Amino acid sequence: MNRMDGKIAIVTGGARGIGRTVCETFAREGAKMVFALDMIPGEYSAENIKHIELNVINREQVATFVEQVQTEFGRVDVLINNAGITRDALLQKMDESMWDAVINVNLKGVFNLTQAVAPLMMENGKGSIVNIASVVGEYGNIGQTNYAATKAGVIGMTYTWAKEFTRKGAAVRTNAVAPGYVMTEMMATVPDKVLDPIRQKTPLGRLGDPQEIANAILFLASDESSYVNGHVLSVNGGLRL
Repeated sequence: MNRMDGKIAIVTGGARGIGRTVCETFAREGAKMVFALDMIPGEYSAENIKHIELNVINREQVATFVEQVQTEFGRVDVLINNAGITRDALLQKMDESMWDAVINVNLKGVFNLTQAVAPLMMENGKGSIVNIASVVGEYGNIGQTNYAATKAGVIGMTYTWAKEFTRKGAAVRTNAVAPGYVMTEMMATVPDKVLDPIRQKTPLGRLGDPQEIANAILFLASDESSYVNGHVLSVNGGLRL
């Protein structure tokens, strides 16, 4: 049996990179419908992926979308909080707009989607939420104060929600995946002189592939991980910044 057989899934940041790979993986694994949420256009060959243009920081858009999913399907089985941005600078050069932009998308966006979806899951008695953190949220990184703060915050929310959403007996699990450096479209534009030191610091000697991250997310989203709750799965080739 496929691991996402018949499930209704929502993936934020689903138009490219890790998010797109997750959507395609879920579709192959038999999901009834995968909603790929993003601000940029996305095209998919699978009929069980539907692109929705949505800004995760717009609470009205989020509420309207989730209501529509509830009306059409009666449930949400899986939520993947993947949408994220970077605005990197050393602390003394980081202006308020750079801080606010990253906090809004990476932290508030996760809060908005989860606040809208989690009650439906609890009412249904089950569900899986996977938040996408980062190795930077675990260990910090020069020039990424804002990004590190949001990803560390995502880990904190994961631990909290793992306790909150199961209080009344619902099997609503919340976990996180913390990727290392992954060769996405964005990373493909980074010169080798920047990437080579990262490869050298990574015990496996290379960057990750988006499918490797999607495989970890698939495990936590599926019923295979039915006794995993409040866990942060680091998928980083052994990298410690």
